[in-house]
Amino acid sequence: QVQLVESGGGLVQAGGSVRLSCAASGSILSFNVMGWYRQAPGKQREFVARITRGGGTDYVNSVNGRFTIYRDNSKNTMLLQMNSLKPEDTAVYFCYAEWSTYGRAMGQGTQVTVSS
Repeated sequence: QVQLVESGGGLVQAGGSVRLSCAASGSILSFNVMGWYRQAPGKQREFVARITRGGGTDYVNSVNGRFTIYRDNSKNTMLLQMNSLKPEDTAVYFCYAEWSTYGRAMGQGTQVTVSS
């Protein structure tokens, strides 16, 4: 069973940066897609970013140009570099991985709080 563990969340001031990490129990190169969702208090979970096995990336419009998703294959880790953070980026961030039509896993989440 694939396990994903997020780390790197915390409290940061607006305009600051945070880097989230997602460590996987299986080889990240075996996944078709890895990415991030987030859920703010009182809101539905929303897609943030993803990276395909081939290295293609997608972002939700609100983070485009501020967030960068990438992989460190040597550490078997997927990362999300978040710059120019805004209070509206405050949320629990969840890492996910997909390896087949019905094969999917999601981590427990890490809190990111951006103060104004």
